[in-house]
Amino acid sequence: MTDQKLIDAALAVRKNAYCPYSGYRVGAALVDDRGQMHLGCNVENAAYPQGNCAEASAIGAMISAGGKTIVTIAVAGGRDAVTACTPCGGCRQRINEFANEQTRIIVSGDDGNWDTYLMAELLPASFHL
Repeated sequence: MTDQKLIDAALAVRKNAYCPYSGYRVGAALVDDRGQMHLGCNVENAAYPQGNCAEASAIGAMISAGGKTIVTIAVAGGRDAVTACTPCGGCRQRINEFANEQTRIIVSGDDGNWDTYLMAELLPASFHL
């Protein structure tokens, strides 16, 4: 699975986001340890804590399909145009739960290019059970 395919999938699923309150659309596409792609978009709710982030939705799809480990995840977000969008703190921990030292997180950077991070860069000294 190429990085570009994941980026394209994240951009495509972002269009399906349900975000009437923030107007901020996020799409996530991940590939698991079996080479399968899983998608998610943010789904807001009037009771704000009840919404789902795109990353959490994609992880839920992966687990439902039998995947165990995230190999790479691409995240695309923004209001109208795609802007810099790294996973929120909660999603960093969610990704970390299913990541390993080689898991890559691809996000749109401030300059319009796509940046790649390892989990330890986005969540240093992370919590593990």
